[in-house]
Amino acid sequence: MRKEYDFSKSVKNPYAKHLKKQVTLRLGVDVIDYFKQLSTETGVPYQNLINLYLQDCAKSNKKLKLNWAS
Repeated sequence: MRKEYDFSKSVKNPYAKHLKKQVTLRLGVDVIDYFKQLSTETGVPYQNLINLYLQDCAKSNKKLKLNWAS
């Protein structure tokens, strides 16, 4: 290994803005089970499926309709 490296001609990573950030979410067991079942059907890891679904919601600007009145 060299003692020093020259990074003066390096370029910024163009994909850096697309990186994922780790967060902690508290999801219901039924939600996790649903995506795990979908995962076995599709062969896509369940965490990726959850991310894809949330991405779709964000891109299509979906709004959750809540009715708090009983």
